[in-house]
Amino acid sequence: MWKTILSTFLLVFVAELGDKTQLSTMFLASKSNSIWYVFIGSACALVLSSLLGVFAGSLIHKYIPIYYIQFFSGAAFIVIGIFLLLGKI
Repeated sequence: MWKTILSTFLLVFVAELGDKTQLSTMFLASKSNSIWYVFIGSACALVLSSLLGVFAGSLIHKYIPIYYIQFFSGAAFIVIGIFLLLGKI
């Protein structure tokens, strides 16, 4: 159990560093009079999006073999990376 929790935490934490969500949150905090309200709002949004991801992943896994999920996820990341490198996103 703890191995799954720790590996999930580390993966999500590293993936979220410096992404558009964190940059948007920094922008909102710089404009806000109360950084705690920004923190509460962003924390709730991240928890809800993670909950949706977990439920969607468990539902998709029932109908699509894990190999295809991994393959298409990897391909999507590569395509997004190419678009980012080309300045299309």
